[in-house]
Amino acid sequence: MEEPLFVVFLVVAVVVLLARALAGRLGVPDAILLVALGMAAGFVPVLPAVVVPPELVLLGFLPPLIYHAAFFTAPREARADAVPIIALAFGLTTLTTLAVAATITALLPEVGWAAALAFGAAVSPTDPVAATSVMQRLGAPPRMVTILEGESLINDGAALTIFVLAVEALNTEFTLADGVGRTVQYVAGGLAYGFVVGAVMRRLRRRIRDPVSQVIVSLVTPYLAFVPAEHVGASGVLATVVTGFTIGTHGEGVLQPASRLVGTAFWRILTFLLESTLFVLLGLEIREIVRGPGGHTWTMVALTALTVSAVVIGVRLLWELGYGPLALIAPNRRGQRGLGWRQRVVIGFGGMRGAITLAIALSLPTAAGPQRGLLVLLAALVVLVTLIGQAPLLPVLLRRLGLIESGRRRTETMRARQAGLQAALARLDELAEDDDVDAQTADAFRQMLELRLDRVRYFLAEEDGGADAETAGPPPNSRRVRAELVRAQRAKLTLLYRRGKIGADTLREISRELDFEDPIVIRRSRS
Repeated sequence: MEEPLFVVFLVVAVVVLLARALAGRLGVPDAILLVALGMAAGFVPVLPAVVVPPELVLLGFLPPLIYHAAFFTAPREARADAVPIIALAFGLTTLTTLAVAATITALLPEVGWAAALAFGAAVSPTDPVAATSVMQRLGAPPRMVTILEGESLINDGAALTIFVLAVEALNTEFTLADGVGRTVQYVAGGLAYGFVVGAVMRRLRRRIRDPVSQVIVSLVTPYLAFVPAEHVGASGVLATVVTGFTIGTHGEGVLQPASRLVGTAFWRILTFLLESTLFVLLGLEIREIVRGPGGHTWTMVALTALTVSAVVIGVRLLWELGYGPLALIAPNRRGQRGLGWRQRVVIGFGGMRGAITLAIALSLPTAAGPQRGLLVLLAALVVLVTLIGQAPLLPVLLRRLGLIESGRRRTETMRARQAGLQAALARLDELAEDDDVDAQTADAFRQMLELRLDRVRYFLAEEDGGADAETAGPPPNSRRVRAELVRAQRAKLTLLYRRGKIGADTLREISRELDFEDPIVIRRSRS
């Protein structure tokens, strides 16, 4: 038992590292390579057979992924774009679920309507990682990114609500009245419980000062929201979303700066590992699934996967180009202004499927019957088609439609830093005038702030091509000079450490500070 687990762990690590290396060289989203390499690894004969238990996916992967997305939601932007987000998250998700279920029932009638509805719910939610990573890298308008992220956060809850009801219908008789009653219980219970957990954890975390303890509590929180809610028949997904949103929107008052720095790094790595592992595990399980695709020929499987993918993509594009019925309720609101046909085409084309679809599909219970393996395979193929078919074309579409705002985010960040530093200098002058700080201390802080301000102005001048009125453009060969200065400091630090003048902790601390001055790091952070 231990040896197969070690082999699977090793394969996951190798595939993730290889995908990361190739993604950087090829300029494609990690998810595409993770799916392809994971499936390729699944067919290596010497590897052990992998069958992922549905409960492991549902309880192990979903809570932290959903919590992380909710925690980092931008509340102001999401409220401003509530109309298009809600239209996509609820209206489009429901329509896509029904359209896919009807397609599966027509092509594979032996699957049954309940299993077809569960499958439709699995492939209906979008995963914004591939789309938003491309958009942010190219400098697409931030509003489109906000809409895609907000939609993805909410449509997970909508899709899983339908999924849970469909799974219940696999085992019990289900009437329309039963469905409405369970939906109300499922949604209302999840929202109420999530609000309670969020409020309690927010109070608790306000009292914790240790960053490591904060990380541990943050890791426990999504499971504390998800598992009890599911146990009492409420929506664990909605509970987790509300909990993450409640804590995240009050992060400034709850989390100390050190906790935010450590927590942000921890969750970024954790979510990447969870998503990557999910893709690779699916690839490893494919070998067991494809041995017998429900008694169907591979031609039928391929045609079904392509048809479902076409339905998923086509319904979304038609919905978005028609604004969606829910958007017609408030056509004059700010939620619809500024979303021309070009923006709506990109939003419609940016609905790739990813980790959430895989997680839901893999959590299909054995009650789905002998067609469960076929449905999981079809879900994986839909993810593969949407990622490979849409993600590489998204940059081309953005460029052709003229929606790239090169350097906008970098300039916005630098101007915000400039304004903050200028405000700090003004406050320092006020303190000095009121004799709240002595002249020597004021001069020390003024020099520090002015050095930082000069650096920000330098970047703004470089970004504007020397057009900034407050400072001249960057001198020639400035990047080479900066690199030489950093290299000299690193060499001196290494020498001091070897001579026993400083300890390893001091060496690491100052080296970390020099990392932020390295031109390579600066260039990567700006790209």
